[in-house]
Amino acid sequence: MKKIVGTTLLLLSMAVFGQSKEDSIQFSKISTEILNNGKGYTELKELTKNIGHRLSGSQSYEKAVEWAAQKLRDAGADKVWLQEVMIPVWERGKESLQIKTSNGKWKSLKMLSLGNSEGTGGKDVSGEIIMVKSMEEYDKLPAEQVKDKIVFFNYPFSQSFVETFKGYGDAAKYRVNAASLTSKKGGRFAIIRSLSSAFDDVPHTGGMRYDKDYAKIPAVAIGNTTADELENLLKSQKITAKLNSNCGMKADKLSHSVIGEIIGKKDQSVIVVGGHLDSWDVGEGAHDDGTGIVQSIEVLRTFKKLGIKNNHTIRAVCFANEENGVKGGVQYGKTAKDNNEKHLFAIESDAGGFAPRGISLEMDDTKRNQIKSWAPLFFPYGVYNFEGTYSGTDIYPLHDMGVPTAELVPDSQRYFDIHHTEEDTFEKVNRRELLLGAAAMTQLIYMIDKNW
Repeated sequence: MKKIVGTTLLLLSMAVFGQSKEDSIQFSKISTEILNNGKGYTELKELTKNIGHRLSGSQSYEKAVEWAAQKLRDAGADKVWLQEVMIPVWERGKESLQIKTSNGKWKSLKMLSLGNSEGTGGKDVSGEIIMVKSMEEYDKLPAEQVKDKIVFFNYPFSQSFVETFKGYGDAAKYRVNAASLTSKKGGRFAIIRSLSSAFDDVPHTGGMRYDKDYAKIPAVAIGNTTADELENLLKSQKITAKLNSNCGMKADKLSHSVIGEIIGKKDQSVIVVGGHLDSWDVGEGAHDDGTGIVQSIEVLRTFKKLGIKNNHTIRAVCFANEENGVKGGVQYGKTAKDNNEKHLFAIESDAGGFAPRGISLEMDDTKRNQIKSWAPLFFPYGVYNFEGTYSGTDIYPLHDMGVPTAELVPDSQRYFDIHHTEEDTFEKVNRRELLLGAAAMTQLIYMIDKNW
């Protein structure tokens, strides 16, 4: 009886919102095909285990470009090409952070320099650590108390937010701004508590920026356990820190985003699905963003395999340089504008390969309400949250051009345990969760292509 009632309600809902039984059947075909025959999981293993992490400008990134182009061809793309883009190049090199306590002995700490940080040129830079728990606390410190010191920004990732991306957004300003804030008052380098939801000692890297008005000094991150230990030590004694690092920016270089498409049968207006091919230089770049890459390729493969005759051109874009420059996304938007290409819609997967829970919609209310009216079709696949209003970093240039944009919303509870760390490996990805995300994006693009 419950099954009959549920089916009746679904059919009534679809009738109200103009959805057809055909759509429900097609959703089922898409999901069944991907869960049974999807190649995303095995392709992710190839990408992460055979190539590994893929920092922009590295040899491994260039190998990933070749790999992605071949996978798009294998998926049945009618056309595959490389889009030239000039990218910034940052290299980490050797690095170490030590502290000296009242016993006079040096102790090494697990750490990672923040992405795009300048280093110490291979020389030791040391000073007394002062700790602050917030921006407000730091702002109250006079410059003479900061001069020649090392500032430890010990701001914890908030556990209060159910949506962990809110906790990440709340803490991100410390990673982005710590170096220049420290430099402004004459400090020697900055240490931040990692943007991590985990209770472990794994440091998280990630992008930072320099204010052009102040000297470029290093910034490094430490894990939560080390941060707690350092805080406790500072309550009872003076601590000296010593940093030696070789990281820094190199000359920009020519690289590529990778693009494949299935040409539209009705017109060549473009629907984009994408992720970013680069990653930070630790771990394997599995959830961030290998999963988004293989999910995007899976969309094209599924359309081809099921023989879905797409009205509009469906284009998968493997963006270059999202992590430390967004140059691939910017170049894609510029090229689309220069070529006067009409884009109908763009969706990005860059929030991990965990089970899909929703789709965040950054568009006008008319388009948003139309997509939300399709929600009953998604409910059987665990996709129910259409309330978000943010879309991905690489597609913001398209959004700025007036294109409706969206982002896949996976379950986020584990993402910031491993984000930008050595722990972001293939083993952390579940096959079914990954492929369900690919199915949700394919289902949405099927509806967009049919109705827009």
